[in-house]
This record gives sequence, C-alpha cells and structure tokens, in this order.
Amino acid sequence: MNATNDTLMNIRDDLVVSLDYTLKVDGAVIDTSENSEPIQFIQGQGHIIPGLKRQLYGMTIGESKLLVIPPAEGYGEVDDNAYTNVPRSQFPSDIPLEIGVALQLRDQRGEVLNATIAETNQETVRLNFNHPLAGKELSFSVKVVDLREATKEEMDHGHVHDPDDDDEDWDEKEDE
Repeated sequence: MNATNDTLMNIRDDLVVSLDYTLKVDGAVIDTSENSEPIQFIQGQGHIIPGLKRQLYGMTIGESKLLVIPPAEGYGEVDDNAYTNVPRSQFPSDIPLEIGVALQLRDQRGEVLNATIAETNQETVRLNFNHPLAGKELSFSVKVVDLREATKEEMDHGHVHDPDDDDEDWDEKEDE
C-alpha cells in the first residue's frame, strides 16, 4: 500500500522507504541515485548508516532535506588500530603496490576484508582497514519518493523485494 493524500505517512521503523539522494564529501559528489532508480530499504533494519536513519524519521513523501552526518554517526572516526604492516614479499607481483590502491583480502576464517594501501617502503606495505569514508562528514541531499508498509516476507527476509518479481515460488524454495 502506497501513501496517499488521505493517509499522510511519515518515515518510521518497518516502512519501505524509496529515496532519491546525492552524497557529497568535501563538496564532491561521491554517490547519487540521479539517472537511476531511488534506493529502497526498510527503515530501522540496519540497512543505512545510523545518522541518516535518525534524520529521516518523520519525513513524508515529496519532502526534501539536506542532512549532514558527522563521522561518529556515519562510518566512524578513523581508527589508528585499523592499520597493519605486511611484508612486501607477501604480495603477488601483479598487484600495484601504490598508495590508494584498494584490495580485498581474506582473513584466516575466509572472510573478505577491504583495505587500501596507505604507505609503502622497500620492506613493508601499510594497509588501512578503515572504511574509505571513516572520519568524513557526509552531506546527503535527499527526497522521499515513496513510503509503504513492508510486507511480512520482506520483514522475515530482512530486505525489500522487487514488486515486479512475481516469482514467489522461487523465494519459498530458497527458504526450504
């Protein structure tokens, strides 16, 4: 059910929010939904950063705002303990060992870790495991495009389902 003029709906937990946005950091556009579909998420389910979630509460369809999110409510402050030095010899020769290069590594349990090269010297490569936007103030220009109640299936699965996907049997088989 979409909101109508008769039933003014405000953003609250467990609503599917369709949001147009532009994210700027230090005045530069980092991400945007312009020329694409709005993002969709279930409010209050941990799909977006805490500061954005908090500032969206109460907004209505058609409402636009500029939301400034401090680092602590975005991707966190830069953690000095999220750096590690790795011997240069542990890197394959086809990886360019240059500052700013993004890498995906696996830990001992096989989990993927994202890192960027922060420094290099003849013996070691210093890796930064902080999120690339850690320590940054985030500036979101947002417009609420639509709001609706999340379906039971969306709540059970923890994510928004594509309304054009009528193949519910596939989802049921996946859950077996």
